[in-house]
Amino acid sequence: MVLNYIWIGLILIAIVVGVVQMLCFGQGDILTELLNSTFTSAKTGFEISLGLTGVLSLWMGIMRIGEKAGVVNQLSRAVSPFFTRIFPELPKGHPAFGSMLMNLSATMLGIDNAATPLGLQAMREMQETNPDKDKASNSMIMFLVLVTSGLTLVPVSIMTYRAQLGAANPADVFLPILLATYFAAMAGLISVAIIQKINLLNRVVLGTLGGLTLLVGGVIWAALSFPQAVVSRWSAVLAAVMLLGVIVWFIIAGMGKRINVYDAFIDGAKDGFKTAVGIIPYLIAILVAVGMFRASGAMDWLIGGLGYAFAAIGLNTDFVPALPTALMRPLSGSGARGLMIDAMVQYGADSFVGRLVSIVQGSTDTTFYIIAVYFGSVNIRNTRYAVLCGLIADFIGILAAILLGYIFFY
Repeated sequence: MVLNYIWIGLILIAIVVGVVQMLCFGQGDILTELLNSTFTSAKTGFEISLGLTGVLSLWMGIMRIGEKAGVVNQLSRAVSPFFTRIFPELPKGHPAFGSMLMNLSATMLGIDNAATPLGLQAMREMQETNPDKDKASNSMIMFLVLVTSGLTLVPVSIMTYRAQLGAANPADVFLPILLATYFAAMAGLISVAIIQKINLLNRVVLGTLGGLTLLVGGVIWAALSFPQAVVSRWSAVLAAVMLLGVIVWFIIAGMGKRINVYDAFIDGAKDGFKTAVGIIPYLIAILVAVGMFRASGAMDWLIGGLGYAFAAIGLNTDFVPALPTALMRPLSGSGARGLMIDAMVQYGADSFVGRLVSIVQGSTDTTFYIIAVYFGSVNIRNTRYAVLCGLIADFIGILAAILLGYIFFY
């Protein structure tokens, strides 16, 4: 229901702003641009879904091998002590636990191409035990909000963009990005736990979160102790080892169980193809609304109004040029990335704004894209409070990014 109102609101605001710009400011072509944005966005949505087809087929095929070989169940049992406490409606050893663990691990390593299929597999497994097939379950919402927080240990892609745009030390934003995305993840977890009345103050949860905090601290130490090139290289190596290791592990386990590995892969790949096709309408819907909002100039009006308001109450406004990236981040990953690059080109990669947009880009993930893809893959229409909690994580992540930008670089 919330996503319905947001979708309608974005389209209506875009049309109203477009009409105002045409009548009051003489921008006669604005409605044409608005219409063209719908075609462009629809094409982009289809192309993204088409690009996901191969990846989904590959990883859902691999996951099907793991399921039949019993590996996914082993992973599920391993994480059950923690996951059964933050996903209390799922039974101990639920197969979704293994898929969720692999998804979150891939996300932390920045392997988005592998993370998405694994996350969609987890959604399908949770949907099988969901009593109301049209409404998001508590477990689905918790998982989705954790995904939207986008906890990433090494933001390789952002460091790569900074290097290409001439940053003297592309990794100087690493620590604030890691801290910002960690705050976003904790905010998302706590907000959902409050609504679902989940007790986080027990030994298992505190111990797991404490271990994760130590891991984050270890990554920070490693990043500060070694040159950026070394950190990036070892991050890429670790990601490759993880993915290739999973493939080899599943295949060997399947051979040990004497299953037909090839047939299992084909069976899972077929489901991956069907899932990719099913995502297309949901993805096109959200991208068209966002594209119209941008093309109408509504985003520019919003940024200008916020800048004026911050100046009126006496706040430092040097962060305002980074707000387009911040506001676009929950709506469109590619749009936010384009705005980040544009800001670094305009102000310089090593400027305050150039560093700040990098932190903002890495602080959280694309909430509306993830909601459209993940819930769309299992035909969930009632997302309940998922959007609210996802946006809470986004807000905390972006707010932390701005504050950390001032602390580290102002």
